[in-house]
Amino acid sequence: MSSTPHVINQPQAHELLTQLDVPHILRKLFRDLAAGRAVQPAQQWVEFPQGAGDFINYLGVLAEDGVYGVKTSPYIVREQGPLVTAWTLLMSMHTGQPLLLCDAAELTTARTAATTAVAVDALAPAAARRLAIIGSGKVAQAHLRYVQNLRAWQHISLYSPSLSRANAETLAHLKGLDPRLTLAQTCDAAVEDADVILLCTSSAGPVIEPMRLSKPALITSISTNAPRAHEVPPASLEHMHVFCDYRQTTPGAAGEMLIASERHGWDKRAIVGDLPELLSDMAQRPDYDRHVFFRSIGLGLEDIALANALYQIQR
Repeated sequence: MSSTPHVINQPQAHELLTQLDVPHILRKLFRDLAAGRAVQPAQQWVEFPQGAGDFINYLGVLAEDGVYGVKTSPYIVREQGPLVTAWTLLMSMHTGQPLLLCDAAELTTARTAATTAVAVDALAPAAARRLAIIGSGKVAQAHLRYVQNLRAWQHISLYSPSLSRANAETLAHLKGLDPRLTLAQTCDAAVEDADVILLCTSSAGPVIEPMRLSKPALITSISTNAPRAHEVPPASLEHMHVFCDYRQTTPGAAGEMLIASERHGWDKRAIVGDLPELLSDMAQRPDYDRHVFFRSIGLGLEDIALANALYQIQR
């Protein structure tokens, strides 16, 4: 007996996500992962023939909720520029039937930023007051939305190279996101004396040099579709306390970790802890005798957990 899944498009997903406490959903997910109530396989990367692009499958199982699923994200090479989309399919573990097919663009933005926020809440010093954000797009703005109340920030600085080309409306929108926010003229100015630095770019290579910072800081970094993309120099890993979203899968996908392992002798066993361990009190918090680096690659489970939450709202 077959069933047709409920379909949620991007505008619907955006509206429904406003009804969810996304960081709370992710905290439960990581605790479930630590307790063996969830399964997170490695990402599956597949190339199209003749250099036509590729796709990545992000898989996940939420046993307690009785669902599993996959987010599939193609990178399609075109003359006018690459096309990147993503869709999440939610399946029932009880009936084997599809429950939901959701445009994953909004899910990806929300879960990427909220995962960083969960890490900031777990890792940032309680006395952190200066926040820097590198990037100005939707993902960067979502980062600000999820972290703005996690500490008593006194100063929030944002920098992106695109700001030099931004129109007045865009600049006004960014400044209106938080009254403490200032737009920096350079990256160095943005990160000066920062306690927490959120890297939210689509850069394929380093955007900051941690060793040039004036004091130990928490630096968070996300993924983009470029092969082996990284936002900090791979060689800098050996000089930082390294954390990640999930130690079983992140070192095999994060660009700086792969390069650091191949060229600089870095060992993934140097990872101090991941989010399942941090949220289950199985990993020691850093003492900030050096920089702290948190790397997320985006887990299928994050997409599945949010898709399941949207499905429950629709029901």
